[in-house]
Amino acid sequence: MKFIDLFCGIGGFHLVCQGDCVLASDIDKNAIHTYEQNFKVKVSGDIRQIKSEDVPHHDILFAGFPCQAFSKAGNQNGFLDSRGTLFFEIERILRHKKPKYIMLENVRNIVSHDDGKTWKVITSILKDVGYRITDTPILVSPDQFGTPQLRPRVVIAGLYDPENINTPITITLNKIKTKSIYDILDEKVDAKYYISAEECEIIEMWDEFYQGIKEKTIGFPVWADYFKVGDVPGIPKWKKDFINKNQNLYNNNKIFIDSWLDKYNNLQSINPSMRKFEWQASENISSVWEGLIQFRPSGVRVKKPNCFPALVAMVQIPVVGKYKRRLTPRECARLQDFPESFIINENDQKAYKQFGNSVNVKVMKAIYEKLLECN
Repeated sequence: MKFIDLFCGIGGFHLVCQGDCVLASDIDKNAIHTYEQNFKVKVSGDIRQIKSEDVPHHDILFAGFPCQAFSKAGNQNGFLDSRGTLFFEIERILRHKKPKYIMLENVRNIVSHDDGKTWKVITSILKDVGYRITDTPILVSPDQFGTPQLRPRVVIAGLYDPENINTPITITLNKIKTKSIYDILDEKVDAKYYISAEECEIIEMWDEFYQGIKEKTIGFPVWADYFKVGDVPGIPKWKKDFINKNQNLYNNNKIFIDSWLDKYNNLQSINPSMRKFEWQASENISSVWEGLIQFRPSGVRVKKPNCFPALVAMVQIPVVGKYKRRLTPRECARLQDFPESFIINENDQKAYKQFGNSVNVKVMKAIYEKLLECN
């Protein structure tokens, strides 16, 4: 099976196919280094600089095309974003080469982006080129395949068959029970992965807060800076609603919260983002230290320890409260189902980013195998 690997990153799709890679393309020099180190394949640069006629014959086109233009984490400018237009590079190659199979991956939000217009453009183009695809988007996440990471992604799988273009292909996947998060962790890791004394103090502070308040399910972000403020004019309704909920929380726990604030000097020495707290564990756990913790611009987020939140390119590596440490790059590789033999970038920050940008190997392999059965 000959394949091309567009926006190849560090090679998740390469691990899926393991056939003959006749073209790999990316612009991230660090990802290119990791790809070449693992697969001994020379990675070409910007796909926009490669003429369609220069693309070798191939049986399948893989592309995890850039998601920033469609992600809820970005500005969602879609095709108005230069990264969003990269889909049309895929289109021009498909029109020229017409490989038998295609597999494209992107964020879940691409389906609903721009009221569904983006999805309609993409699927209409693929059908116009001659590809049969599934009648509904393929929405998948590693936790459905045994890997404890909640990472919903949309995959477009297609078969070139212009004579039967109106007959959708069928991809039926077998889901399996998710493993424990602790199954992917190493017993001993380098001291650098343990959280700092300052981070420990922040977690301890918020754990004390959670233990002290009456409410054990908090369905809104806690913003300590707004406990005692009055009416705030000129703010959007959604924010005003959150502020009102924070003030109600304060009034319902006034004696405790006042003593808590006094103990921590009204949080004056705390970074503003760390004065925010998001409890997303319902009543499944009774302490912050029992959860999975992320230090985010939106605050200290706590989730129940059943699935890791999606790895992202931004470095917000989860902290395992039980062990007071972050995931290592090797553990992140396991969350993306890369083999133990995979050579990880020696720079941790680059490695985290690369796994955050990658496709999950096990998920894509399950779809790939079913795609090959389509006719």
